[in-house]
Amino acid sequence: VIKCKAAVAWEAGKPLSIEEVEVAPPKAHEVRIKIVATAVCHTDAYTLSGADPEGCFPVILGHEGAGIVESVGEGVTKVKKGDTVIPLYIPQCGECKFCKNPKTNLCQKIRITQGKGVMPDGTSRFTCKGKQIFHFMGTSTFSEYTVVADISVAKIDAAAPLDKVCLLGCGISTGYGAAVNTAKVEPGSTCAVFGLGGVGLAVIMGCKIAGASRIIGIDINKDKYAKAKEFGATECISPQDSTKPIQEVLVEMTDGGVDYSFECIGNVGVMRAALEACHKGWGLSVIVGVAAAGQEIATRPFQLVTGRTWKGTAFGGWKSVDNVPKLVTEYMSKKIKVDEFVTHTLPFNKINEAFELMHSGK
Repeated sequence: VIKCKAAVAWEAGKPLSIEEVEVAPPKAHEVRIKIVATAVCHTDAYTLSGADPEGCFPVILGHEGAGIVESVGEGVTKVKKGDTVIPLYIPQCGECKFCKNPKTNLCQKIRITQGKGVMPDGTSRFTCKGKQIFHFMGTSTFSEYTVVADISVAKIDAAAPLDKVCLLGCGISTGYGAAVNTAKVEPGSTCAVFGLGGVGLAVIMGCKIAGASRIIGIDINKDKYAKAKEFGATECISPQDSTKPIQEVLVEMTDGGVDYSFECIGNVGVMRAALEACHKGWGLSVIVGVAAAGQEIATRPFQLVTGRTWKGTAFGGWKSVDNVPKLVTEYMSKKIKVDEFVTHTLPFNKINEAFELMHSGK
């Protein structure tokens, strides 16, 4: 058993608490990882808020991390002690019908136990003050050591800077993949990206790499426009600058609508606007943002009858074990940006400040 520091969420709606936790050794087909760096994501904040129907407390949150394998359980063959890895919230077992289908990346092998906050055998590897602490998204990167299933680990280039590539565990991969895998953006196309946070910026990067000629960034926070343009946005607009609905503004700006749109916020009203901003006959809109539990999307069916397509994406459609190492290689060869997504670097004990910075749009 390893004793280390972790940021524990004792209950919903309260700040995280830095505690000493005990991390049990890995069982069969499990891997214990020393987490070197972790990022914060709105998904962590969503669960912490209490709005997540799958949220279990007390829990160690975090799903964008990178580290070094400390030890492996019986039967683990893909990684060994000392390997540099990124934990994966969408695993890749290679055996289930989802993994065998090239159309999806949604491995279901450990979905049920992962959603319940436990390891595949139904138990937790974390304890604190004599209490069992739940796992989160199969990763729990807000701990100096964590235990994950062996199908939830990608072995990456040992030379990669972990304080940067941890972002490939969720946000950057999700946005980039939404553009290149889910939408399959084509050269010369016009794109609209709703929400210019980390995921939105990664979508813009993907659209640019795919050869889009016009990329319109949409956000009510104008402080985000300069960064969006660095990533490839050709122009940025705010829905608050017009009395017309944003979809009408975009249709007028683009002679009938955009070829591709992306919703990177998790707002069902914006999801509708993103679809309706698409061009008749061929426009495609991708939902990337995660809406709150119980919410529903709406549009007039005629929008779809007249040739628009509505799609969704999780982790950018990447089959995780296969593709995360390739994404790290693309970063190392400067094909994709990662460093530019990092705005602040804080010590672990200031994790609550990181959440405050995220909520304030900084």
